[in-house]
Amino acid sequence: MQRTLALILAGGESPALNVLTAKRSEAAIPFAGKYRIIDFTLSNCVNSGIYNVGVLTQYRPRSLHEHIGVGKPWDLDRRIGGVRVLHPYLTREGGDWQRGPADAIRANLDFIAEQPVDNVLVLAGDHIYLMDYRPMLQIHQERDADVTVAVHSVSQHEVYRYGIVSVDSDGTVGRFDEKPRRSHSSLASMGIYAFRKSFLMETMAKGKERDIGRNLMPRLVRETQVNAYRFQGYWADVGTVQAYYEANMALLVETPALDMYDPEWIIHTRSEERPAAEIGATARAEGNLLCDGCRIYGNVTRSIVAPGVVIAEGATVRDSILMTDTIVETGALVDRCILDKNTTVGVNASLGEGDDNTPNEAAPDQLNTGLTLVGRGTHIPAGVRIGRNVVIRPNVAETAFGVDKIVPSGRTVE
Repeated sequence: MQRTLALILAGGESPALNVLTAKRSEAAIPFAGKYRIIDFTLSNCVNSGIYNVGVLTQYRPRSLHEHIGVGKPWDLDRRIGGVRVLHPYLTREGGDWQRGPADAIRANLDFIAEQPVDNVLVLAGDHIYLMDYRPMLQIHQERDADVTVAVHSVSQHEVYRYGIVSVDSDGTVGRFDEKPRRSHSSLASMGIYAFRKSFLMETMAKGKERDIGRNLMPRLVRETQVNAYRFQGYWADVGTVQAYYEANMALLVETPALDMYDPEWIIHTRSEERPAAEIGATARAEGNLLCDGCRIYGNVTRSIVAPGVVIAEGATVRDSILMTDTIVETGALVDRCILDKNTTVGVNASLGEGDDNTPNEAAPDQLNTGLTLVGRGTHIPAGVRIGRNVVIRPNVAETAFGVDKIVPSGRTVE
């Protein structure tokens, strides 16, 4: 295989994920309890034999920086190659915030030019998938291609979420439409692009495109031959609250489509030193994903329970995602909720209560299926009653819940 540099695009704000990206970039969001979303892309790189990786950041990068560190969990703490976190910077000639993925690559052309590689693999840092990049790079090399894009079949009902690709009989891309309302094709771009290094340098130097899917790829399809590589394995774009929730919950079925227990394809992460999970004598736990350091004394069903979570005796958690160090106190109810890190649910509080499914007033397109979101570091007072499709912003004070301590469905608590 030719020498390859992987560039992971991890600087997006992703407003469609609501409070989950209020304090972090999408790539740093926890997934499956103990992992971060970017762990899948980083692990795919090293499992594919790619040890030269650049991570392009911008929005709220601190959490991502702390997680990646020097790259040791992925064997990327190397003198030659390894992982480098690349952040926007100013120069005497100017410089500015990056205005999109293509602009982010352009801002790092000096870094790319220094790398002794033949190809540059551009990857999205916000997708969940297990993929060996070597077959794609092998086809890219055999076809002597300037650019190859990985594609995956999606539902016709979801083509509006993706860059949709039409592939001709010879395997080349005939058309690239970014998030069309409808399309005859159901092949979506996976946000994975293999470029010949010299071609990428020349293309970016003379172009001014900000976005890859919306601007750059349609131009390249018109001007040059773009090859398609069809990927048949599991792949999920978790760029919306509903997609993120469903991808997590899908791990709880008897035979998940995403196999994270494959010893031949380990998902590496920065693991915390936590004791084993504790299931108390009064606990009832059915169909969950439980992580190290959690302590279960109440009733938990069909939920993702991250490290350090405590669920007290008499508490009930159903169909929910509880992130690191969340506490659910005695008598509390949590139903179809996503609770970010360091959240506390007070005694006898109720989250996700009732049958009222009024969409969220501020984000009706994001929250309309009954999910309630609680931002990082929020303390839900004892006895509060919270409906469905509710958003509670991070670090909200107890006084924000009012005297009657009732938050109807569809509301947002600032």
